[in-house]
Amino acid sequence: MSALYTSTVVTPRRRSRTWTKLGQNTAFALGLPLLLLVIWGLWSTVASARFFPGPLVILDAFISTWIGPAFFADVLPSLGRLAIGTVLAVAIGIAAGTVIGLVPWLRELLEPVFEFFRAVPPPVLIPIVAVLVGANDLMKVVVIVTGAMWPVLLNTIEGVRSTDSVMTETARSFALTRGERLRYLVLPAASPRIMAGVRQCLSIALILMVISEMFFSSSGLGFQIVYFQRNYLIAEMWGGIVLLGLIGVLLAVIFGFAERRVLRWYHGIKEVEHA
Repeated sequence: MSALYTSTVVTPRRRSRTWTKLGQNTAFALGLPLLLLVIWGLWSTVASARFFPGPLVILDAFISTWIGPAFFADVLPSLGRLAIGTVLAVAIGIAAGTVIGLVPWLRELLEPVFEFFRAVPPPVLIPIVAVLVGANDLMKVVVIVTGAMWPVLLNTIEGVRSTDSVMTETARSFALTRGERLRYLVLPAASPRIMAGVRQCLSIALILMVISEMFFSSSGLGFQIVYFQRNYLIAEMWGGIVLLGLIGVLLAVIFGFAERRVLRWYHGIKEVEHA
């Protein structure tokens, strides 16, 4: 009887705490942006500047520019190239990083090469890729892949290399096959580092998507933003920048959801340690 009474009392409190925490997180997430928008709007009415139009002007240009045919002609193709490039970068980075991390001599052999190519800014490769591949959509995807795969590759190598030796010997003592050790030990142990690399990969891929469309292109978000800037369509240019920011926020939300699913065990351990 007392246990039943306790459960009926504690459950609403937990629910109320959850909703309170959700409300606080929402207020913290939206409070500062809304405050900045209000300050920006008031400032634009007092001291209007040609290159910094007010939020309402940008909103009107955003709706008239991107809500319509331009969404299908420029935004969707850009998002498609971004998605293909990101998936390929993550897949290549995880696959190559796992192999290199498991083979010590191969890792030592390739480490100087990786350090060299990691230091090369990906945008400088655009003319070379355009000559080798051609000024087409494949060139843009190749640029995204070659620039965005490095965080995933290097983090996967470090994650695989730093797998706990005691757990590895324990897995061998239980006669687990190499494939089972890879699936149940190596990749789960390296997954926190891999997801950290994927987070960096998303931001780099978005940047390279825009930069690749600024060269040898006649469509896409990057091309349109440069077109608006060159023709002094300032509000439309800011609308494109806002759209890129919204895409970045959407990618962060999707990644956060995927990370919580993949690293559920890892976050559970952290919660137990902080409890």
